[in-house]
Amino acid sequence: MNFKRITLFAGHYGSGKTNIAVNYAVKIKDAGLDVCVADLDIVNPYYRAKDSEDELQKRGIKLISSVYANSNVDLPAIPQDMYSIIDNKETFAVMDIGGDDRGALALGRYAPSILEENDYEMFFVINKFRPLTPDAASTVEVMREVESAGGIKFTAIVNNSNLGEETTAEDVLSSVSYAEEISSLTGLPVKLTTVKATLFNELSGRIENIMPLNLQHVRKYD
Repeated sequence: MNFKRITLFAGHYGSGKTNIAVNYAVKIKDAGLDVCVADLDIVNPYYRAKDSEDELQKRGIKLISSVYANSNVDLPAIPQDMYSIIDNKETFAVMDIGGDDRGALALGRYAPSILEENDYEMFFVINKFRPLTPDAASTVEVMREVESAGGIKFTAIVNNSNLGEETTAEDVLSSVSYAEEISSLTGLPVKLTTVKATLFNELSGRIENIMPLNLQHVRKYD
């Protein structure tokens, strides 16, 4: 797999983008590349890359996150380390962007530099089993809102339709047409279909570009 220097994951709350971002960073590291994870999901998230900090550190992957990650402040202060993502061209970066347009606002301050370098991939993570994105039309509406707020257009789709630990192979297979419809409406390719690692062998060969995930251990915040 060819990696862009900066990879961004965005999608609605519950799409699973944070877990994918962590797994994708590990994939980059396993390819022998220096990589960091930047957690920009700063608008009162339930699931955060911060929860995988110990695992990332063990693998030699730096995590950059806001000290206000659990606050309700619309645009909390961003650590200075965030700018190292732009300045240090020798390090690959995976960025976890906040859900919906409100969460994507934090990306706006980095967008001009990312666009200027033009070595990025911006993935729209979709999950048909979430209540606010059950069909292609509503999902594309969310996508356009995120693009407008963040200032960067998506380049590809990641189908992460799942029901957590209860997900079956049939659930994943049933989401393929949903992902394809979004692809048709937007003109974006379905770059990856992600599944929990225990389903990978069962689905391998039945879905193109499938990527196994180890589900992130998370804790919920009040």
